[in-house]
Amino acid sequence: MSTNKHALIRYHALDRCFSSRGRQYFMEDLMEACNEALAEYSGEAKGISRRQLFEDIKYMESDQGWAIPLERHNEGKRVWYRYGDPNFSINKRPLNEYEADQLKEALLTLSRFKGMPQFAWVDELVARLESGFGLKQGAERIIEFEENPYLKGSEHITTLFQAILGRQVLEVSYQGFKQTKPTDLRFHPYYLKQYNNRWFVFGLNEEFASLTNMALDRIHAIAPTKGKYIPNKDIDFTEFFADVVGVSVPKDQEPVKVEILVTDDLLPYVRTKPIHGSQKIGKAQAGRTVLELQVIPNYELEAVLLALGEGVQVKTPKALRDRIKERVKATTAQYK
Repeated sequence: MSTNKHALIRYHALDRCFSSRGRQYFMEDLMEACNEALAEYSGEAKGISRRQLFEDIKYMESDQGWAIPLERHNEGKRVWYRYGDPNFSINKRPLNEYEADQLKEALLTLSRFKGMPQFAWVDELVARLESGFGLKQGAERIIEFEENPYLKGSEHITTLFQAILGRQVLEVSYQGFKQTKPTDLRFHPYYLKQYNNRWFVFGLNEEFASLTNMALDRIHAIAPTKGKYIPNKDIDFTEFFADVVGVSVPKDQEPVKVEILVTDDLLPYVRTKPIHGSQKIGKAQAGRTVLELQVIPNYELEAVLLALGEGVQVKTPKALRDRIKERVKATTAQYK
């Protein structure tokens, strides 16, 4: 859990204490209130220090915080705290600098979706937030996400998403890469997944009573149709993709150990950007290092290995090694 989130929980706990007119809150009481709020949120009993509490109060009193009108009342050698204005609360104040920065970051993230037909509502939301909170971002952008504005099929995301939520049977016109014309099928959608900047939908093909994977850019048309929706009861999609790279899951195959020799030049790259979550770095062998994966070999794994070029060499299993070798030969033949 982030430290910033903890800080906000403490600030609001202190705000409630300072607003109270029926009780005097000494330092020990403030610490107890903060710790109770943190424990309620996170379930952890770990408390904050007096130093942290003083820092929190200092921040709340600053212009960067909320400039709270805090009074300190002496009672013997002890001090209790409350707002001088009984109507004051940080919840009634304009955004402080920290909150404004957080909202600006959220606006930048939302702006990623601007212009996409299924996220037209984002344009209105961003405009209202900018206007209401004075957070106009200006022309300069400081972050960019990988996206393809020319990608076909993105217009189907909302329809499929709503169909999954509403358990709606669909009539889909689909044309695979090897098909000369589209075919119509009754489809029970279960799951949307993005890989390599393309979207895919997984669901039940009613005709074959089997799980089907369709690329959204190959869908010609989608329409709701009558019929009883057959829900997904057997597949946990998080685990379904756990043993593969990408979205292709070969039927009736178990993960195997894949050993890859990686050059020293390429090793830092694959170390910081693993090919698969199971990746382990092994021993160095004459300028190369053994990389071990526990995966089901598929087309996407081959594509990743081929993209790494001369920096990698498949050692085992033999079937994958031979497959990569044949594809490299076929590629080389194109340049002869």
